[in-house]
Amino acid sequence: MADRTLDASGLRCPMPLLKTKLELNSMTLGEELVVVATDTGSLRDIPAWLALSAHTLVSQSESNGEYRFVIRCGG
Repeated sequence: MADRTLDASGLRCPMPLLKTKLELNSMTLGEELVVVATDTGSLRDIPAWLALSAHTLVSQSESNGEYRFVIRCGG
């Protein structure tokens, strides 16, 4: 179960990524964040940014145009 959920549905690029960054900045090491987005750019932007960060992409899924990312906050 995630510690927090960020609903970025309806937001257009780059807002889902920016809101994800802000939320992770307020979290502590090891907490998990679920991000829900509808913008297709999120499929590219969020995993690419996480690959360059200390955070970990635990899982990602898509269902009916809704993209879900589970992210573990890194150091």
